[in-house]
Amino acid sequence: MIRPVVVIGAGPYGLSTAAHLRARGIPVRVFGSPMVSWREKMPAGMLLKSTPVASNIDAPQPGHNLIDFCAENGERRYESDWDLIPVETFAEYGQWFARKLLPDLEQVRVVSVDRSREGFELKLDSGEQFAARAVVVATGLAGLARMPRELAAAVPEGPSATGPISHASFHRDLSRFAGQDVIVVGAGQSALENAVLMAEAGAASVRIVARGPGAVSFGDAPDRQSRLRPESPFGRAWSLYALSYHATHVRRLPAPARHYLVSRVLGPLGAWWLRERFLAARIQVTDGRRIEGARVEDGRPVLTLSGGQGAQRELSADHVMAATGYRTDVAALDFLGPELRADLVVTRGAPRLDAGYGSSVRGLHFTGLPAAASFGPVMRFVCGTEYASPRVAGAVARG
Repeated sequence: MIRPVVVIGAGPYGLSTAAHLRARGIPVRVFGSPMVSWREKMPAGMLLKSTPVASNIDAPQPGHNLIDFCAENGERRYESDWDLIPVETFAEYGQWFARKLLPDLEQVRVVSVDRSREGFELKLDSGEQFAARAVVVATGLAGLARMPRELAAAVPEGPSATGPISHASFHRDLSRFAGQDVIVVGAGQSALENAVLMAEAGAASVRIVARGPGAVSFGDAPDRQSRLRPESPFGRAWSLYALSYHATHVRRLPAPARHYLVSRVLGPLGAWWLRERFLAARIQVTDGRRIEGARVEDGRPVLTLSGGQGAQRELSADHVMAATGYRTDVAALDFLGPELRADLVVTRGAPRLDAGYGSSVRGLHFTGLPAAASFGPVMRFVCGTEYASPRVAGAVARG
């Protein structure tokens, strides 16, 4: 019996990796709901921060880029750096990609992955059990939301979409905040865009709490970037060019340097096109503050802040939303058996990967966000599929 390669996840990285494996003639089974995070965990009305050229899901053959999707489906063409892509359009593009290249994708959940003599033993929520020779984990953001511990401690039952404190990934429809006072913790694109969308949807007031001084800032428009610097999917800069096209060299850096790059490059920064809307929405900003604690009084969250120019102060609202990003933590991937997780070599929760995205467990590969700690910040973005997917497929093919 032929043992397939399994790809767990059907977001951009899972779809791209599976397409490259299949193009090599490797039997593949792909599990997941196509583009589920983009369809269910991103706010309605969101626009992608990435440009069209940086928003293609890499395929092993031509004809599957965003512009091909637009042409085939009668959508407006997204081509220039000035074109802003709605999240709904991008999610539809990913689903189209799946239908074209992976029509047998299985929308069932992988319950467990354990090692076996044949490689790996998998169980599905359908009840099926089978053996695989290799597994590629491409589960994206699922289960990896980063919540400041002070906020998490304030809600013993756990943050939730309907409670006083939540994470940005819990919300698709922001109109529920109409008439409410909302505090958004964070200063990156997610925080700033969620704040704008809530204000535009009728929130009574929205305040950003940024934990760094002068932390709310925006990138430069395409015509404000120096033409003397090389192009990259993220803008014109030598550093961005190197990180985009030479991620293998990033893997050779010491772990602290790699983690610094992942956390600081392209982070916290709003898109150039968001600045005008942010100012028009009259969003309040409290920056340079540290969250010392949080509590809930009469159903309203209260934050205790320190730092800045004044003494400790408190802020209260109807709701606090943490737009504080995601963190890789192998422990959160509960479908991996406990023995398998124990055998993984990790650094700060992320698996240590070789040049083929293979972990310390032979045959177990990781791509997308979990690979950022090894290959740098390009793995946080869709354009990283162009770098990662051929390498994962090549490594799996070599066994």
